Amino acid sequence: MPSPAQAQPQATSPAADLPEIREIVARDSARLVSLYKDLHAHPELAFQEKATAAKLAKQMRAAGFSVTEGVGGTGIVAVLSNGEGPSILVRTDMDALPMEELTGLPYASKATAVYNGKITPVAHSCGHDIHMASWVGAARILAAMKDKWSGTLVFVGQPAEEGVSGARAMLADGFVDRFGRADYGFALHVSPAPVGTVLYRPGTMSSASDSLELTFHGRGGHGSAPAATIDPVLMAARFTVDVQSVISREKEPEAFGVVTIGAIQAGEAGNVIPDSATLRGTIRTQNDRVRDKILDGVTRTAKAVAAMAGAPEPTLAIKPGGKMVVNDPKLTARTAEVFKAAFGAGAQPFPIVMSGSEDFSEFVLAGTPSVYFLIGGLDPQVFEAASKAGKLPINHSPEFAPDPEPAIATGSTAMALAVMNVARPGD
Repeated sequence: MPSPAQAQPQATSPAADLPEIREIVARDSARLVSLYKDLHAHPELAFQEKATAAKLAKQMRAAGFSVTEGVGGTGIVAVLSNGEGPSILVRTDMDALPMEELTGLPYASKATAVYNGKITPVAHSCGHDIHMASWVGAARILAAMKDKWSGTLVFVGQPAEEGVSGARAMLADGFVDRFGRADYGFALHVSPAPVGTVLYRPGTMSSASDSLELTFHGRGGHGSAPAATIDPVLMAARFTVDVQSVISREKEPEAFGVVTIGAIQAGEAGNVIPDSATLRGTIRTQNDRVRDKILDGVTRTAKAVAAMAGAPEPTLAIKPGGKMVVNDPKLTARTAEVFKAAFGAGAQPFPIVMSGSEDFSEFVLAGTPSVYFLIGGLDPQVFEAASKAGKLPINHSPEFAPDPEPAIATGSTAMALAVMNVARPGD
């Protein structure tokens, strides 16, 4: 049986502790914003997050957590035990994107790294730096309020979310055997909504993803004599356009499905037709039937384009990525209540399934009932003006620039409340 001190967290909702939480957040704000700016200015790509992981590990040890580094490559796991109660997983992603930042911020990233064999700019244009700072902020709140909850915290710093492969790598490295299967799980993501907004959704929250790499094999030659060649650049262009007919003519209009070609590499000189062209892209779906239809259409279109050109059969690789994140309905309802009590009208149901994908799904599928929720990241005036002008910078935009202080405060507070709401003996 739990002691009276341990049972105390059951008496009231964690929202009753909101004044104390806000006091901790306000006191810690400058340090968290400083951490955010450091992470933002020094981003690292998937499975290269060594410095990032070391910074987070240092922060978590200072907060009293026991930290294990190198899980699944560059992942970290920070554990804090506080008596009898459930085990609760809290995940942050750590990796950045291979793209140039154009925000003009004084702490904007100037980092570069090798990606696909080439030097490329690197930026936290998805908001993982906000997630990490909020993750540390929530950990500090919970460490300072140990008298208000009971159980074991398992804070996970996950690599390679952008490639939807980091969670799988951590699980393959024995995550469950080494740290246990958590009773509850939580993760958040910053969104281009006004700060102070917290968005939740029961059931399916995000889409499944597959990546494709397609190489058309032609016959190179002089640009002035195309009849003597088989032009792979033309095949790549035709495929990029024709594959969209799978979406517009083969998929039911009401069913979600996206095929995007994000990269085409072929040749070096303008007067040389190359021997091959390689395309890379992403496929997003929200049910298996639509996924099968689109994958079949992609394959047929690639082969047909090559056949039309009299070229050899192309080389096509489709690699499964992140699966759908499905929020536990009961846990979502329970979490929504404490969000409403804390954030009032700012706590709202998220009306649609996200078209993006997330490998937090791997932790859910490993047996942890979870809630993945969104927080707003933009100054309300910036949001309103950009929305009216039709120029709202979204995640992965080179101009995506969250307002760090209030966004981190919202993320830290929401995550701490979500955890405290279940971190009680008997849950």
